[in-house]
Amino acid sequence: MAGHSKWAQIKRQKGANDAAKSKTWGKLGRRISVESKKAKGDTSAAPLRAVIEKAKKENMPKDAIERAVAKGSSTDASTLDSITYETYGPGGVGIIIETLTDSRNRTAQEIKHLLSELGLALAAPGSAAWAFEKTHEGYAPKTTVAISDDDAETLAQIVEKIEAYDDVEEVYTNAE
Repeated sequence: MAGHSKWAQIKRQKGANDAAKSKTWGKLGRRISVESKKAKGDTSAAPLRAVIEKAKKENMPKDAIERAVAKGSSTDASTLDSITYETYGPGGVGIIIETLTDSRNRTAQEIKHLLSELGLALAAPGSAAWAFEKTHEGYAPKTTVAISDDDAETLAQIVEKIEAYDDVEEVYTNAE
């Protein structure tokens, strides 16, 4: 019975799970480093504590969290910039993309290229932000836009492709 190896199936499933965890933990590690730099390593600071709690919910190992805090609070830490991009999706839905990067120019060009592949264009700062309210969790829509089922499917695919990019932290939309 060729092709019925239980070990091969387990290995494939474990590999997929490990890849997903690695991507999530990498993003959380960068976010912890940035918040640690802002808080100067003080783990009792509210924003840093919130990110650490989120990492714990994702089962991120304690030593990885401590390394990220130490990396952000060290004097030779590389600067990671938080940049927000805006665009409009199918049906006039506003999309806000939050990124965390060490190279503003590279990320800007890659986001522009990714959006152009998806048939979208980068909007001017503030052009989509008016439809959102900044909260401690991120962005919450002030106004929502009703879209058709086809546009909803297209929007879901767009958001999935944008989130697959390494520097992207969060993607927010105001679709119903």
